[in-house]
Amino acid sequence: MSKELGKIQNETFEEIIFNNCGRSRQEVSIGPAFGVDVSVVDLPNGLALASTSDPLSLIPSLGLQESAWLSVHLMANDMATTGFSPMYGQMVLNLPATFSREDFKTYWQYIHKYCKDIGVAITGGHTGFVEGQNSTISGGGTFSTVAPKKDILVSSNAKPTDVILVTKKCALSSTSILAMSFPEIIKKKLGKEVYEEACGNFYQTSSLKDALAAAGTEIRHTDVTAMHDVTEGGVLGAIYELTKASGSGAQVYDELLPIGHVQKQICDLFFIDPRFSIGAGSMIITCKKGSEHDVMARLQNQKIACTVVGEITEKEEGVKIMKNGVNEELPYPSEDPYWKAFFEAFNAGWK
Repeated sequence: MSKELGKIQNETFEEIIFNNCGRSRQEVSIGPAFGVDVSVVDLPNGLALASTSDPLSLIPSLGLQESAWLSVHLMANDMATTGFSPMYGQMVLNLPATFSREDFKTYWQYIHKYCKDIGVAITGGHTGFVEGQNSTISGGGTFSTVAPKKDILVSSNAKPTDVILVTKKCALSSTSILAMSFPEIIKKKLGKEVYEEACGNFYQTSSLKDALAAAGTEIRHTDVTAMHDVTEGGVLGAIYELTKASGSGAQVYDELLPIGHVQKQICDLFFIDPRFSIGAGSMIITCKKGSEHDVMARLQNQKIACTVVGEITEKEEGVKIMKNGVNEELPYPSEDPYWKAFFEAFNAGWK
């Protein structure tokens, strides 16, 4: 039996991890759960500690600066789903033995810069060099923040009748990374303009600004009920995960999903369904019915595109997608198509 690539499936999570999480502590109000981006630990005086962890990236085909951006902002995207910015960071770096001192210095300076830009103090971690380490994953990190518990959003808070919003476009990060990794083939097959626009989208792969605009900073907006960032499995995978986290169903309308022309062309070239492909930078937001225009207006004031794509329903109704007049069960992707597409192109010698 082959191992599943990417994030583990819900069944594997429940079988191996869910009931085996060390000692039970009553102050842990939100622990490990499928489709939940953060943990929440109760603190005195009505406060709580929210934490999230993710792999750190080191992708030579992208570059050191771009890898550092992904390392910082993919963690920040998870924390953003609380409606708050991360405050503290721990980094564990297991770097290739061949990684030079100068490259390490450059990489870390960008980690420092991007953390400082969003207000994160790096408080510790571990750094080492490992023989035989050739992965594009250079270790892992944890971001945490302290906020009033009553104001912290989690994906399990979505309720039936809530409206589902999606910011930006489907497959935003996967298409950007593919363009930057295979520039010659993108330019040859799709043209220079598509290549340049896809590359230009790379620094839109942060959804922190999206979340803060939706939830509010000085003034907290109570119309937003939950958020979930888009990673492996794409926009539809993220909606499915949110329904599992919240114990609900959903009705999604395929024709409303925001797929840009650049994303569609690159996904077609690599035989990827953009709806199910890694889409860091997009945020799934649920809000109370009737308030969707207010939420969208706040995002549009920050020049962030936002689209209504469906609504949360009762669990018994299932997770459905309406396409061409036919309403069907929404499948959960067993593997993000990005990974297969990337390695097939790499092994084929695409440049």
